[in-house]
Amino acid sequence: MSDAASIPASVVDEAIAWSVKLNFSAPNADTRVAFERWRKAAAVHELAWSRMQSLNADFAAVPSRLALDALTATGAARGARRQQRRMVLKGLALAGGLYGSAWLVREQTPWQRVLADASTSVGERKPFTLADGTVLVLNTDSAVGVQMTGDARVLTLYRGEVSIQTGVDSAFAVKRPFFVRTPFGEAQALGTRFVLRLDEGSARVSVQEHAVALRPADGGAQAIAEAGQQWRMDRGGAQQLAQPSMASDAWVEGAVAGKNMRLADVLSEFARYRHGRISCAPEIADLRVSGTYHVNDIDRALRVLAETLPIRLRYWTRYWITVGPA
Repeated sequence: MSDAASIPASVVDEAIAWSVKLNFSAPNADTRVAFERWRKAAAVHELAWSRMQSLNADFAAVPSRLALDALTATGAARGARRQQRRMVLKGLALAGGLYGSAWLVREQTPWQRVLADASTSVGERKPFTLADGTVLVLNTDSAVGVQMTGDARVLTLYRGEVSIQTGVDSAFAVKRPFFVRTPFGEAQALGTRFVLRLDEGSARVSVQEHAVALRPADGGAQAIAEAGQQWRMDRGGAQQLAQPSMASDAWVEGAVAGKNMRLADVLSEFARYRHGRISCAPEIADLRVSGTYHVNDIDRALRVLAETLPIRLRYWTRYWITVGPA
């Protein structure tokens, strides 16, 4: 993961504002001087600006008038800042002809957090209770949007993984349906507790209680995932997976746990909770591991593995670890 995950939301705001000023209007000399002063004032400003530059190719087609309107919106009341940031990025994306790529922001850490109502950084897990009584737990490096108004409750998973225990919605005479939207389709909770995770090219759903209805984005057949099952949903359909060796919800309690887990898979999970890279040599990838490993201290978890398996840890830098045969 990148250090961009630690960019404060206020600096994200500033980078967006400068991008609009410089790219969608006619900045004068004073504006450019002020921008350079801001950019050099702190290392995090330079980092935020480099991340913003990676989006400029997509925003290049946005009309200047719309971009300026969006910028003006960000200057309104401070209490509405989150909604204003969401309006800026959504407005730019739609105006630029990017509707078919509505999930553009998801791959741009930390820009999906601009759209989010709740998020976590790398290594962080956090619980949230919604107005309807639903309890969410966000895993490491995750972001969700929440819409609790109207006749449905809607959660949008922009990034990462979330555990959901749906609430009773007691403020309404009739319990409203609860949906989770992903780039790959929609999941409807059927009175339930479940985990939903975004992988590369698909979403993974693990049901702990009751059931979840899965509706793929491109019109594939609806599927019902029941308690104890794990399913994978891509845009074209949903498929039930074999019983996993790794517990799908152990992370809620701060652990990677399971029986007969493949070492490469365990290391891949560890890497989600730590900045940098953990690589696994092919010769040891298929070694089997059983146990519970706490994610609050990944370096300690790695040492425990090294004490019980014929492997060797090598720290090339603080952020690059290789795991190979002993």
